[in-house]
Amino acid sequence: MIEMSEKRLIGPIIRLHPHDNVVVARVDIGIGTAVPSEDFTSRSQVPAGYKIAAKKILKGEPILKYNVTVGFANTDIEAGTMVHSHNTDFKEFDRDYAYASEYQPIALLPEAERATFQGYVRANGKVGTRNYIGILATVNCSATVVNKIAEWFTPERLAEYPNVDGVAAFSHSIGCGMEMSGEPMQLLRRTMAGYARHPNLAAALVIGLGCERNQLKGLMEQEDLHEGSTLHTFIMQESGGTRKTIEAGIEAVKALLPAANQFNRQTVSASHLSVGLQCGGSDGFSSITANPALGAAVDILARHGGTGILSETPEIYGVEHTLTRRAVSQAVGEKLIERIRWWKDEYSPGRDVQINGKVSPGNQIGGLANIFEKSLGSSMKGGTGPLMEVYKYAEPVTTKGFVFMDTPGFDPVSATGQIAGGANLIAFTTGRGSMFGSRPAPCLKLATNTPMYNKLTEDMDINCGEILDGTASVQEMGQRIFELFLRTASGEESKSELLDLGKYEFVPWQIGIMS
Repeated sequence: MIEMSEKRLIGPIIRLHPHDNVVVARVDIGIGTAVPSEDFTSRSQVPAGYKIAAKKILKGEPILKYNVTVGFANTDIEAGTMVHSHNTDFKEFDRDYAYASEYQPIALLPEAERATFQGYVRANGKVGTRNYIGILATVNCSATVVNKIAEWFTPERLAEYPNVDGVAAFSHSIGCGMEMSGEPMQLLRRTMAGYARHPNLAAALVIGLGCERNQLKGLMEQEDLHEGSTLHTFIMQESGGTRKTIEAGIEAVKALLPAANQFNRQTVSASHLSVGLQCGGSDGFSSITANPALGAAVDILARHGGTGILSETPEIYGVEHTLTRRAVSQAVGEKLIERIRWWKDEYSPGRDVQINGKVSPGNQIGGLANIFEKSLGSSMKGGTGPLMEVYKYAEPVTTKGFVFMDTPGFDPVSATGQIAGGANLIAFTTGRGSMFGSRPAPCLKLATNTPMYNKLTEDMDINCGEILDGTASVQEMGQRIFELFLRTASGEESKSELLDLGKYEFVPWQIGIMS
């Protein structure tokens, strides 16, 4: 289990664990700067967020951050020297999965003591944080139609329906020219079905072309979807073409609006919150501020009976053993390792992708040397509680507490899977300043450092850089984030919603071949 001390962060450097042989620069450090607390003088210009050798590290020795291996010295590194990708090797090392050996059950609060929010209660008992009507395309060929229908419903035209948050189109680039059976098609269909059933939708339309491989009938049968008062379908080739299908779709939505507007927010338990956990544009402070603070919020949410969904499988690689040890059972831990082995052995061998070592240029510039170091921070978003279940991409998430869903690290694809699984909020940490929003689940962005937050206040919802500044602890920030969950779930608009983001971020994972 990776945890950070609750002491306030002061001074020019941050020591994360007594056994670490590196420390982190809290501020820019110049050559010749004395660091008395560590008994070294800086031998390098070290930007804030980067690592510094706290003692001499011999070639081949592991580099320890939070007492976790994040690489190996490729040369002798003197104390006071900056440690980054230029003097760090990425290579495999043995990890003891110790399945379920550190499992501890969640101390759930009694129902009477659980926090509440104002949500939309659906007929099946699920609870939404927003109230949209959704329009889904089975194939890229119907993308224009679903977008044109949604665009017709301007704020002015929806003014008489104050309880409806909008009409949202979910178009994508696949659905044909792909495998007709097997996991690629199953994945697309369960993603679409997850959106069609999402508690943040009051109703949905599904629109196909007619000749695509992702046949509407096959989608409905595989996912046990049925037309009814809240789900309508159209096939363009049977409805008279583009213009007539747009007109028919508009009329269908008009007919759905009065019933959708009848939904009113009600007081419900925080146990109905399901939060997808994302990070992107990370930096050297992600593992010190925003990610552990979000993890603290997830720990609180779990005690209130809610759910946190950690994802981005390539971004837990190297620290997966810290999760398997907390698994509720060996079977759950083995599910996680099975997904990692699929990535390593079947999906990405020999390719220049994150799970094979290299992180993006933005992560590198932010002070992260390789995927082991990024994973160290990424995994912290899940908090410190037990791993209760592991899901494939877009599978319905039914287990409460901290769970994992197999997704890529690319944020729109990952968040799409989480939302399809039922996430009714997204929490997104960033050190570089990722600009992201999602529908129908609102997205909250958590800044890792104050300078970036101040530069990008229109996009960032909360400044976890206060932890670095010494004005808040990780636990205090976690409580603030949890309270922001409740306010946002109750209708307070996120920064991404105010900027109208989320129109183009429905991106199902394309894992198969195209032909």
